[in-house]
Amino acid sequence: MTTLTITNNRTTTTDRPADDDCWQAVIGRDDSAVGRFFYAVRSTGVYCRPNCGARRPLRENVSFYRSGAEAERAGYRACKRCRPNQPLLAQRHQQIISAACRAIEAGDKIPDLARLAETAQMSRYHFHRLFKTITGVTPKAYATAVRRRELAAGLLTENSVTDALYGSGFNSSGSFYASSNRLLGMTPTHFRDQGQGETIRFAVGECSLGSLLVAATDTGVCAIFLGDDPEALTQDLENRFCNATLVGADRNFEQLMAQVVSYINVPTASVNLPLDIRGTAFQQQVWQALQEIPSGTTVDYSDLASRIGSPKACRAVAQACGANPVAVVIPCHRVVRRDGGLGGYRWGIERKRQLLARENQESPE
Repeated sequence: MTTLTITNNRTTTTDRPADDDCWQAVIGRDDSAVGRFFYAVRSTGVYCRPNCGARRPLRENVSFYRSGAEAERAGYRACKRCRPNQPLLAQRHQQIISAACRAIEAGDKIPDLARLAETAQMSRYHFHRLFKTITGVTPKAYATAVRRRELAAGLLTENSVTDALYGSGFNSSGSFYASSNRLLGMTPTHFRDQGQGETIRFAVGECSLGSLLVAATDTGVCAIFLGDDPEALTQDLENRFCNATLVGADRNFEQLMAQVVSYINVPTASVNLPLDIRGTAFQQQVWQALQEIPSGTTVDYSDLASRIGSPKACRAVAQACGANPVAVVIPCHRVVRRDGGLGGYRWGIERKRQLLARENQESPE
């Protein structure tokens, strides 16, 4: 609602609510009114946000302003309780965590949690919880992801593995080699060669959901793809492991293939396959949580985000589900929209519908 307001003998047009509406917002400490106007109190000489928790003033002592700067030009000072001249709490938190992320990225070594919390002027517990809420991962997991990125870049650009070792923040070769496989998903030498020399066995066949590709390293299954075109599935595997050696399946591998096909046909059965899944720390966390969803049940993206302790990371959770390389066994098909709709599915909505119907022992529509 646009109103005409007289302030300091000057007529201005504002887009704030009418004075009566403003006063009702102040009485109710209405959070939704924050940012739409400020109120000033003549008896105290301060101005506040509409939801300020200070003692309510008398109506005759209150005037309303479109901005804090306008109130200050009228001679009022900022309230020390609601701090209307500073960013909102959520914005301040975003700024604090952004600064912490920059410190983690810029440091030669991973900063200590206590030091990060001290810089943010918070307790370690509060800082840790806030960091995870905003970024979706813990400070340690974020630092690990940064170190992995730096290690990967160093192995591809430095003259030697030793140079990459120290350039990515490791202070000894022992700690480096103890962590490198976990960070990279393969040995530093293999990564330096961009996967050259790693062997991945695979097979393509048909199942009740269409074409199926299963691939595995010596560690475990690294890919289960579903689709309509076997060649497209093979190309997808080549793109994902562009410098690995892909080897057609032997008879032993065919047994693994048969196990996957059997599980797709009867997804309520138990499955115990060794997995070799590679992703960010956050993706790994989501994929682990997916495996804990019982057959025949579904959760929404918000529920899944809460289960991993990141209730505000719904979008990141959805992206991690979409990046899942192991269909059905890591059951991202059990995640639906809050309204009950199926939502997206990397392998096709109809396949998702069929899988859920089978788990509920119903016929798909």
